[in-house]
Amino acid sequence: MKIQFLEDECWWGAVVSEALDMPITKDSFVQYDITGMETYKSKGENQTAPLFLSNKGRYIWSDTPFMVTIKDGVFDFSVDNLEINSDGKTLKEAYLNAMSKHFPFENKVPPKDFFVTPQYNTWIELMYEQNQEDILRYANDIINHGFEPGILIIDEGWHEAYGNWKFHTGKFNNPAAMVDELHRLGFKVMLWVIPFISPDGENFRKLQSDTENEHLVRLENGQPALFRWWNGYSFALDMTKKCDRDFLAEQLDILIKQYKIDGFKFDSGNIDGYVSCCNGEISKDATAAERNIAWNDFGRKYAYHEFKDTYNCGGKCIVERLRNKLHTWDSDGLAELIPGGIVQGLLGYPYTCPDMIGGGYFTPFFDRNFKFDSELYIRMAQCSTFFPMMQFSKLPWCTLNEYEKDVVYRFSKLHIQYSDYIYELANNAAKTGEPIIRCMEYEFPACGYEKIKDQFMVGDNLLVAPMLESGVYERTVQIPSGTWTDDKGIKYIGPCTAKIQVPLNRLPFFTKNN
Repeated sequence: MKIQFLEDECWWGAVVSEALDMPITKDSFVQYDITGMETYKSKGENQTAPLFLSNKGRYIWSDTPFMVTIKDGVFDFSVDNLEINSDGKTLKEAYLNAMSKHFPFENKVPPKDFFVTPQYNTWIELMYEQNQEDILRYANDIINHGFEPGILIIDEGWHEAYGNWKFHTGKFNNPAAMVDELHRLGFKVMLWVIPFISPDGENFRKLQSDTENEHLVRLENGQPALFRWWNGYSFALDMTKKCDRDFLAEQLDILIKQYKIDGFKFDSGNIDGYVSCCNGEISKDATAAERNIAWNDFGRKYAYHEFKDTYNCGGKCIVERLRNKLHTWDSDGLAELIPGGIVQGLLGYPYTCPDMIGGGYFTPFFDRNFKFDSELYIRMAQCSTFFPMMQFSKLPWCTLNEYEKDVVYRFSKLHIQYSDYIYELANNAAKTGEPIIRCMEYEFPACGYEKIKDQFMVGDNLLVAPMLESGVYERTVQIPSGTWTDDKGIKYIGPCTAKIQVPLNRLPFFTKNN
């Protein structure tokens, strides 16, 4: 099915991981695939939804995943069952119309802890060497350097074989005491979980011996499907099956009861992983999209959770993180945070966390030519400050000098200072569906702001304009209509363009005077 652009029409949507290329205009050439087939640039990782939204008030919705090519101002979809709605006049009206019909919100909010203090993830500091001694040292360092305790995520490597959700006895001699100490320090504790099960693990043997239930994702011939993923080959739980949901719930409940674990980071389960497995020969009992949705629906029943790869779960009370970022200024790094956060909100995922400050994609840290960029780290921290959540992994004092560490510290405190406002917006999102992070076009339609990617609105009266360029200490900010006061107390009457100084210790933000 083909759909023509209107004059001066701009579009957002479908694939959060491609947000840097949005808005899509008549001059754009893009190919998106949210079915998971390996034919297009984007395979539907991170958050996706079968939705496009226009600054002219239109939206396009599909009840099924699709592939689409956009060229010369024309959408060419792989499906015909599309709804094209023209009831609105602005991007905001297009979003609200689509949301109210296709993904109304549940009026539920994640725990306030997510929004108040920064989160901490042990991944970049410890990677696969998660262990009790270093995790406790990591947590105590946070406290000793004056940072506030928050949610602490113990990442991949804490467990025995994949699919054996037990603390590794060679790395953790008393995990119950460790969790008790983390709680005493003021942390909530989450553990990394994935739906894969090692073929030679005890839990695979247990599931195979269950003659009453057919566990795991299966091939068409009925045999368990062996997935190739980033850490080898494993079988996978099929969360559309009650027996697999019950099995995983039993394992996680043991961790909650025995060790007082607060929640879980649910990794993988993405659409393209199911589609590409075994050349697409897995059972058609459920679609890849249905398996992904089931994985997300299972995980979000735990109040403390995190997801990264989510299809069509807009409107649900679910904590979403942007995909792993590189330690870089441009694409796949800092430049993607604002566009990604904006498109998350437009697809119905307002409870968002940017990736780990400094980058969460670990391979560059192994490169012998890798050079840590302290300026980049600080600018990523500043850009994250007014997101609903912010997350550290690489700890500031491990790589920054004292002055730089104090700069980051100040912005972690600024996030806490504004947490009541952010949490108020989270509650508003739960009731109205309105995004927390908003692009300028959403709040100020038809003002020429549709292509701005380096500043954003938090709610309707806080404008944030981080510095996103290396070695640059002056930037231009587009001030909308109204009276605004910046972080230094200077007043601006908009609409106007302001050129401001942005030294390393400054994050420009502007509050609208009511």
